[in-house]
Amino acid sequence: MTETRGGCARRRVVMTGPVVALVAALITVLALVGAPSAAADEDDSGGNTSGDGGNRDTAAGADQNSVAAAMAAPLVAGTPCTVTARACVDLDSQRAWLFADGAIVRGPVKVSSGGNGKPTPIGHSLRVYRRDAAHKSLESRLPNGQPAPMPWSVFFADGGIAFHSGSPSRSSAGCIHLNDPDAKAWFNYLALSDQVQVVRASQERARHKGQVPVSKKAGKIDPFRGLKSGDALSPPPPPDAADNPDGEDKDRDEDRDDH
Repeated sequence: MTETRGGCARRRVVMTGPVVALVAALITVLALVGAPSAAADEDDSGGNTSGDGGNRDTAAGADQNSVAAAMAAPLVAGTPCTVTARACVDLDSQRAWLFADGAIVRGPVKVSSGGNGKPTPIGHSLRVYRRDAAHKSLESRLPNGQPAPMPWSVFFADGGIAFHSGSPSRSSAGCIHLNDPDAKAWFNYLALSDQVQVVRASQERARHKGQVPVSKKAGKIDPFRGLKSGDALSPPPPPDAADNPDGEDKDRDEDRDDH
């Protein structure tokens, strides 16, 4: 039948009970199959809530050739990451480095990773996919209700996992917190598609047992990478990092950031 409403004619189709049930079932199936991944679309750092943070090496869509090459390459001496990486994070010691062709150009620096049910995911070939110097969180809010700032954000894993400026003395909701000068250096140095490795030194030492690490001095740093020669090497890690090689922070479960 046809009905007219507001000057526009439209046809109204009357469906029988079985047809209605069939259409409802199809809609349900399409919703389940076509629903976008929350981790892929999330634009902030609280997207990953799995108990172990997830291993992105085996996640759907991971480039297995790139992962295999990264894992097979030799370690950069003094770090738990291999020479294919541009940025390295050790979840055990809560430290991070920047590399240039297998040489350390900055680090180690103190960081903090995710906790309280939102750990940072592990991965040997994570890739920088977005940079935002003045990013604001879509999930975390300040006491006044405004979005929490995430300065110098460099996103490298689904779920909005990023390096950004934040207190290294507090756990995050999955991101990697760096002191502001380090966060700025990470932002300036890392480019889109650069490889990021987030690993545990205890696991990597066992994996690379018997393999000779690469030890070489950093060459001239590409000026377009944002680091000046005077910025290449950071001072030694603070005493608490050296005295606490397992990266345990007694306050991490009590005093946490929201992003």
